[in-house]
Amino acid sequence: MSQDQTPSDAERRTDTESLLTGRIPRQAALTIVFLGLFAVEPVAAQDNAVCSADNLPSMIEGFFQLTTALGIVGLAIVWQADSLIEMFTLNPEQKKGLKRHKRSAMKSAVVLVVLGPLYTVAGSMMGLPLATCVDLVPW
Repeated sequence: MSQDQTPSDAERRTDTESLLTGRIPRQAALTIVFLGLFAVEPVAAQDNAVCSADNLPSMIEGFFQLTTALGIVGLAIVWQADSLIEMFTLNPEQKKGLKRHKRSAMKSAVVLVVLGPLYTVAGSMMGLPLATCVDLVPW
């Protein structure tokens, strides 16, 4: 009795999937590298277009301050709403979900508040051109 040496459908599918999963990320990475080399070149050649604009740095600062303030107000609203709902919830699983939601909202607000000053400090240390003319500290 001789066994058939042809691969089964599942083996062929696995081989095809492994070829595709290896080929597609490689092509995407190469595309990004080539676009980064050729398409970004004219933008990099400009002499800090954001800082040379008249009102653009102050508009960016104002937008960042506004979104940070709205994020903090949103955190307060979510926190209070979750606390109110938690008082009327009897199910322990729902209470755990609400606590998890409150923790997630707090993490988002902390990231929102820390991101601007971190970019301002790190950007000025690294010599990023946007960090020299735009102050993203929300207070």
